[in-house]
Amino acid sequence: MEMELDVTLLVVFIAGGLFLLWVILYFVPLGLWFQALVTDVKVSLLQLILMRWRKVPPSVIVNAMIEGKKAGIDLYRDALEAHYLAGGRVAQVVHALVSASKANIDLTFQIATAVDLAGRDVFEAVQMSVNPKVIDTPPVAAVAKDGIQLIAKARITVRANIKRLVGGAGEETILARVGEGIVSSIGSSMSHKGVLENPDSISKVVLGKGLDSGTAFEILSIDIADIDVGKNIGAGLQIDQAAADLKIAQAKAEERRAMAVANEQEMKALAQEMKAKVIEAEAAVPLAMAEAFRSGNLGVMDYYKMKNIEADTQMRTNLVKPETKNKK
Repeated sequence: MEMELDVTLLVVFIAGGLFLLWVILYFVPLGLWFQALVTDVKVSLLQLILMRWRKVPPSVIVNAMIEGKKAGIDLYRDALEAHYLAGGRVAQVVHALVSASKANIDLTFQIATAVDLAGRDVFEAVQMSVNPKVIDTPPVAAVAKDGIQLIAKARITVRANIKRLVGGAGEETILARVGEGIVSSIGSSMSHKGVLENPDSISKVVLGKGLDSGTAFEILSIDIADIDVGKNIGAGLQIDQAAADLKIAQAKAEERRAMAVANEQEMKALAQEMKAKVIEAEAAVPLAMAEAFRSGNLGVMDYYKMKNIEADTQMRTNLVKPETKNKK
C-alpha cells in the first residue's frame, strides 16, 4: 500500500515538474533568445518574457529582426511590436522590405507598414513593381463616326506605384478609365476602317490621357489584343428613324383625311340647311301673293302674266335639258 502511494506521488511530482518546466520555457523562450544572440540581434531575455505579457508572439518579432539583420536592414523591436499590436502583418512587411532592398526600390518601414495597415498586400506590391502585371479588359463596344460598331479588347501592363499605394485607386479604376479612353478614341475616328488598319492609334491616344493619375499603379503599355466589327448602328438608327417618320406621316395623313371627312359632312349639313331655307322661302310665296291680292297690290292680269312667264320659263328649261344630256 505504501509502495503504491509512493509511485502515485512520484508520478504527480514528475507531471508537476514537466508542467512547471513547460510554463517556464513558455514565458522564458531560451531558444529564441539564443537564436537572436548567435545572429547578433539585440533583444534581451527580459524583453522576450515581457512580450508574452503584452500578447505579442516573440517568435514573430525575433524572426522578423533576424531576417532584416541578414538582409542588412535595421529593424527596431518597438516598431515591430507596435505594428503587430495595430493589426499588421509583420512577416509580410519584412518580406516586402527585403525584396525592395534587393530590387533597389525605395521602400521605408513607415511606408510599408502604412500600406499593410491600409489593407493592401505590400509584398505583392513590391513583386508587382519588379514583375509588372498584365490586366485584360472586358470587351469594349464603341461606334465610329460612320456608324459601324467596333468591339475592342485591350491588354494593360501595369506596375505598382509604392508611393501611391495608400489612398490610390485600384484595378477597377484603371479598367474603367481605359474603357472610356477606347470609346472616346473609336468614337472620334471618321471611319472604322482607319481603326482596323491602325489599332495602335487607340493605344497612343489612351496612353496620352494620363489614365494612371491618382491610382496605385503606373501604366507601362496598352496593347489592343483584338478588334471585331459589330453591328451597323448608323444604318439601324436610320431605319428606326425612317420607320418613326413613316408613322408620323401616316398619322398626319390620317388626321388630314379625318378633317376632310368632317368638312365634307359640314358642307352636306350646310347644303341641307340651305335647301331648307329655299323651301321655306318658296312656301312663303303663295302667302305673299294671297296677301297682295287682298291688299290690292296684285291684280288678276298681273297673276296671268306671271303664270305665262313661268310656263315660258318651264318650256325653255325642258328644251335645254336634252341638249345638256347629249353634251355630257
